Amino acid sequence: MHRIRTRTLVAVAALLLAAPLTPTAHAAEDVHVEGRLPSGATYLMDVPAGWNGTVLLYSHGYTPSGVPNAARNAPDDTTKALLLNQGYALIGSSYATTGWAVTEAVPDQLATLDTFTARFGRAGRTIAWGTSYGGLVTTALAERHAHRLAGSLSMCGLVQGGVANWNSTLDPVFALKTLLAPGSGIRLTGLPSPAAATQASDAMAAVLTEAQQTADGRARIALAAALHNIPGWNDPSQPRPVPTDWDAQQSGQYQAVVGLVKFPAFVWRQEAESRAGGNMSWNTGVDHHAMLRNSPYLKEVKELYAKAGLSLKSDLNTLDKAPRTRADANAVDWMRRTSSFTGRLSKPQLNIHTTGDALIPVQSESAYRRAATTAGSAPLLRQRYVDNAGHCTFSPGEQIAALHALEDRITTGHWAGSDPAALNSRATEADPGSPARYLPYSPASYPRPYDRAHPSDGRRN
Repeated sequence: MHRIRTRTLVAVAALLLAAPLTPTAHAAEDVHVEGRLPSGATYLMDVPAGWNGTVLLYSHGYTPSGVPNAARNAPDDTTKALLLNQGYALIGSSYATTGWAVTEAVPDQLATLDTFTARFGRAGRTIAWGTSYGGLVTTALAERHAHRLAGSLSMCGLVQGGVANWNSTLDPVFALKTLLAPGSGIRLTGLPSPAAATQASDAMAAVLTEAQQTADGRARIALAAALHNIPGWNDPSQPRPVPTDWDAQQSGQYQAVVGLVKFPAFVWRQEAESRAGGNMSWNTGVDHHAMLRNSPYLKEVKELYAKAGLSLKSDLNTLDKAPRTRADANAVDWMRRTSSFTGRLSKPQLNIHTTGDALIPVQSESAYRRAATTAGSAPLLRQRYVDNAGHCTFSPGEQIAALHALEDRITTGHWAGSDPAALNSRATEADPGSPARYLPYSPASYPRPYDRAHPSDGRRN
């Protein structure tokens, strides 16, 4: 059953009785449609009067189990209002389930697009876009269903893919357990139930709280954060620490690590493991010395270890000698098939990311560039960076600027208006009251990349 709301009864009658709209045959008034797909997912559509012929298929971020699973068709209300005013049609689904729902999300998004086409006519142009986990869904659509799209925009996306994500999520908690609670018995993988995941999360959070009270503990928390490239400034409500204020940077990392432990590292992992049929991550063969050397937070870790009078070399040796975690091969294969990328693009994709993202660190973009370069798709990919702390903390103008730059690439075949200065100009034009903070930036390498463009990745577990 579809629940349809429009602004007038006349618009309802027109929607139900008239032939499908096309980009040249618009509704007289704005139309808002809500409904349910056969999968059980709900969908949301907004088509403005004077639709410009472009439909934006929005993929939302991760929704944890137990949280209301609402359909969304834009990242925020302000951006939504600005885009509708510019004539874009906005659509999106809830996905049929919560959690690591990629096997539902991709078909549900395509079904939403099919439903839109049946009701309103074929769009002149369809662009997939999404935030956070929705960036993974968007990139899956771009790689697997490019014929349905003109291009794609991933914002703060989990574009390192599923296997790389869960490997990198394991690294900091492995370091915390090994260095701060070696005899605790806290289970890091193979979590048998949500209750077991919560118990492990609570136990690790208690370890963190105690460790933060001592110089030794703070240094080791900083080391764990550096292994995951968690930045020291990741909360936009807090002032940016000066580059040599190691204590302030560690304090920011501590808060982010607490959040990691509270949700992704245990509770969200358990849900993903239940889908994959086992543990999909490993740290066999990992060289923690090399991982830290490549981290942008190496200097901070060295300074905090020196301040605490600890031997960093000794702790790294302890990590390298500790018993390792092995993955379930079938679970890795499931995560690889459903949630990892080939890097093969046939339509333009623009990715934007904040530099101070603790949940999906900005280095995830390096992982996808690695895949796209190997696959020969680098000319179709552009990645741009916003100088701000936090996850997905873009202004409405910054998001719309990225969309317009992608549209120009689709139209002209060139990325000529996508440099930081041009994006800032576009952002100010789109929403004069919002910040414009694009800057030249090149992220460090991702600590543990894994993609389908590099078959040798599969031999690491």
